[in-house]
Amino acid sequence: MSTLHVIDHPMIQHKLTIMRDKETPSSVFRQLLYEISLMMGYEVTRDFPLQDVEVETPLEVATLKKIAGKKVAIVPILRAGLGMVDGLRELIPVARVGFIGLYRDEVTHQPVPYYCKLPKGMEHRMCILTDPMLATGGSACDAIDLVKKTGCKDIRLMCLVAAPEGVRKVQETHPDVDIYVAAVDRELNSNCYILPGLGDAGDRIFGTI
Repeated sequence: MSTLHVIDHPMIQHKLTIMRDKETPSSVFRQLLYEISLMMGYEVTRDFPLQDVEVETPLEVATLKKIAGKKVAIVPILRAGLGMVDGLRELIPVARVGFIGLYRDEVTHQPVPYYCKLPKGMEHRMCILTDPMLATGGSACDAIDLVKKTGCKDIRLMCLVAAPEGVRKVQETHPDVDIYVAAVDRELNSNCYILPGLGDAGDRIFGTI
């Protein structure tokens, strides 16, 4: 079974609470999502391998640590996942970015794919899939399926808020994919929205409410 990582740093929880407030404007919502994504990125990349390198400091030559050539792909699930990309790219500027387009059918609540563009060499990369909301888990599972078709073996799902139902579905369908979230909320409502949640993340990011 995959591991669920709940990143409950006080600053992340503080910023997330502001994001949940329905009165928070889109500009502030976007900025906070950027900041939280950057901070969550530290935990998502915590196990990156290191190698010894020789560096000449202003005072002496020292043997120090650098990341050992880890190739990374950041893949947002459109459209809300885009809001998490800039924070991660601030942390990992050399990361390549791909895109997976899925929308939710308003009647069946099932994800419908419409676009997929991924970097070359995915089989040699660690992939960070981003989506602020992990609700039913349908979109996340479909996106993971698309990434796995490229031969990618190291996939990590990074979300802001999750419902227990979505966590269970991803863990049952893809037990090799770890999940990173800032909070696990109570449940889904009859329309498959997370409670208490923060509303439609895409609408709040882009001001299309």
